Amino acid sequence: MLISDNNINLQSYPPFFRPHLDHDAVDRGGKSTRPDSDSDSDSDSYSIPEIDFHGMSPENVGRACREWGMFRLVNHEVPESLLGRLHETAQMVFDLGFESKQGLFKDPILYFWGSPAISMAGNYARQAVDSVNWLEGLNVPLDKASKFTYDEPLLESFRSLLEEYGQHQTRLVDKIFGTISDDLNFPPAKSNSYMSTATGFLRVYRYLQCPTPNQNWGIGAHTDSSVLSVLHQDQVGGLQVYKNRKWVNVRPVFGTLIVNLGDMLQAMSDDKYVSVTHRVKVNEHKERFSIGYFVFPVENAVIESSNYRPFTYADFQAEKESDLKTFGRKIGLPRFRKEASSSHMLE
Repeated sequence: MLISDNNINLQSYPPFFRPHLDHDAVDRGGKSTRPDSDSDSDSDSYSIPEIDFHGMSPENVGRACREWGMFRLVNHEVPESLLGRLHETAQMVFDLGFESKQGLFKDPILYFWGSPAISMAGNYARQAVDSVNWLEGLNVPLDKASKFTYDEPLLESFRSLLEEYGQHQTRLVDKIFGTISDDLNFPPAKSNSYMSTATGFLRVYRYLQCPTPNQNWGIGAHTDSSVLSVLHQDQVGGLQVYKNRKWVNVRPVFGTLIVNLGDMLQAMSDDKYVSVTHRVKVNEHKERFSIGYFVFPVENAVIESSNYRPFTYADFQAEKESDLKTFGRKIGLPRFRKEASSSHMLE
């Protein structure tokens, strides 16, 4: 069963969220305090492009990348039985007690929750509840996880399923990026260094049931730092993409995957492609599960284009970490744009 009922296991939730789950104490009436609520139109008037994995061409993939920065992938041949077992097992793992999860998951598979600052420092008592993402997750670097085993049967079963799923993701992004390289006329040397499946990792998310969905986010508006991201979501919904100054709901469609472009690919394409801005809403009545795959360039590969000064992904990461510590958010590509000004970056 992929969707939990309302009888949530509070002991499985990080302690920070538990006091806010007393529904009798929740004021459901007030105005939304979401920072970007003015632009929230929750439009269903657009549908993201659909691409058949076996019918991909530089033309149809390139068009989706230019116009949306996201597309729905069909006929991808990831077995539904695998996806079902993976989501079932993820639900069992996340339903373990919070302290158990913190103790069980060490390198290479790491447990996190809320914002990175909270996860690393543990200073949740100082944080405002409306500034924290209502989620918990597991970070799974596939190259390391494939060389590791757990003694506990549930965790080993989960790790094995993730490894199998990761092999399918490698197959998919190899072909997708090859098609993109053809559209952008990348020479072979550039194509080989601009995406490396050895960098691929999974993030498994549980978005927590939240009594104040008009005030909190699963994940707030952001772009991915990756080359490509591939998402499998359950049927609860909540993913939105920003298009034509509106937030568009990306409906869950059984048997499909969502592919979106990250910052690295926008820079590689010299802004021909879009690193899509997206976010995830929380649900008052249901938890939501999703699995994201993220892939990056070779760390020392130099990204060169006319709109950006040359940089590597390692350079990008260093700037991102510095901005998170200084400003509490990622600034990203504007840091590397040739004509960027400091005032524009901090707007």
